[in-house]
Amino acid sequence: MLIGIPRIISPELLKLMMEMGHGDELVLADGNFPAASCAQRLVRCDGHGIAELLEAIVQLMPLDSYVERPAFVMAVVPGDSVQTPIWTRYRSTLSARTGLEEPLEQVERFAFYERAKKAYAIVATGETALYGNLILKKGVIREHEN
Repeated sequence: MLIGIPRIISPELLKLMMEMGHGDELVLADGNFPAASCAQRLVRCDGHGIAELLEAIVQLMPLDSYVERPAFVMAVVPGDSVQTPIWTRYRSTLSARTGLEEPLEQVERFAFYERAKKAYAIVATGETALYGNLILKKGVIREHEN
């Protein structure tokens, strides 16, 4: 174990976040997402929810400040009556980190899958919320953050 690293961050996830460069994307996939078939690199975080992982990840990984929105959710399919309260938790965590009022961009379902296939890595979680998937775009470390 290390000081200052949230315990929910596994060594494998920490390694992947360290390897990522500016603009690389990390997918936090809910339990229904086809993570293994989409991933170039796959990290298992079974038993953990995305909101909890997100809180830990943003403590360590900067989000891209050169884009309008550094995070992406899968848009609800038209006609689906599912509610997405999990997005409120994501929005709160991301807004606190970035200062953006609206840090989330919705991406159509199949476009989201294609984007996930190009992501640096996918983190398979035990998240049970429908439409709980989240993509984070990595930013740069600024001198004052070292």
